[in-house]
Amino acid sequence: MASNSTSVALLTPYKMGSFELSHRVVMPPMTRNRSYNNTPQPHAIEYYAQRATKGGFLISESTSASDISNGSPNMPGIWTEDQKEAWKPIVDSVHGKVPDDGEYFRPTPKQLKANELPLIVNDFRIAAYNAIEAGFDGVEINSANSYIIDQFLNDQVNDRTEEYGGSIENRCRLALEIIGAVVEEIGADRVGVKLSLFSEVYGEKDSNPEALSTYLASELTKLGVLYLHVFEPRDEPRCLKSIRMAFGGTLIASGGYNKTEGDEVIAESYANLVSFGRLFLANPDLPKRFEVNAPLNKHDRSTFYWTDPVLGYTDYPSLEIACKVIISWKTYFM
Repeated sequence: MASNSTSVALLTPYKMGSFELSHRVVMPPMTRNRSYNNTPQPHAIEYYAQRATKGGFLISESTSASDISNGSPNMPGIWTEDQKEAWKPIVDSVHGKVPDDGEYFRPTPKQLKANELPLIVNDFRIAAYNAIEAGFDGVEINSANSYIIDQFLNDQVNDRTEEYGGSIENRCRLALEIIGAVVEEIGADRVGVKLSLFSEVYGEKDSNPEALSTYLASELTKLGVLYLHVFEPRDEPRCLKSIRMAFGGTLIASGGYNKTEGDEVIAESYANLVSFGRLFLANPDLPKRFEVNAPLNKHDRSTFYWTDPVLGYTDYPSLEIACKVIISWKTYFM
């Protein structure tokens, strides 16, 4: 297969703060449910190493900041010393994300009291410190996907009447307190934020996501965070313009893009980087496949959240392995 990498905007270099990226294909956080008892397992070393490229940008799966906020027994955490140590060889194999799991595999939560919120802020601060101690280059704070910060941001879900509810400024207060604490702990140049302000939370969409996103992006610019990673729902195409205009850092677009669509995003300067979830899950060497126009493996949705350490996790073939299999097959029948 002939390479046409020179014409692919996705494969051009990009400088993000102090990080020199060799391409703009990002692996986003994807919950995989393979961390037994909330502790990362050795099989994760191979999973992440398979998807690593020189100068690439990988974001680890959603990782709980504390036992109280943990959403699943098979979701990794980073609040204990054992968890931190378990992450180290994984990070070493690649060279990640610290959400609070507000919704995942849980019933609708009770409303937190205002005096409980500083404890959550501190959980994020400690988790960010632990992530850097474990060797991560940085953390992505998940303020999206119906997790706790997203619940506070959405005016159709947040019905609080004190300083954390009502106005846009109040609804963004917890997010900015958490992000500010993490920035203070590890530095703004190591902090990214994930948002899905144009998506639903518990089936409800914010009444004015444009105003919300403009305000929050502007405040995050003031904090100096490294990047925003924003999900764009299919029923709201090109909805990131308000964020693009208000945010001064790197913008990562996410939303089920294929190669052609992602390339257009970069070529038109709509975003700086593009993340590919299912494509990266099923194609550990996705940037290389984009480079040489190789066919893509199909993902198996039924194995997304299985706990098997291999099936649907590390058994998707790379391009090199697929070629070897084809050669072996031909040799066998000659």
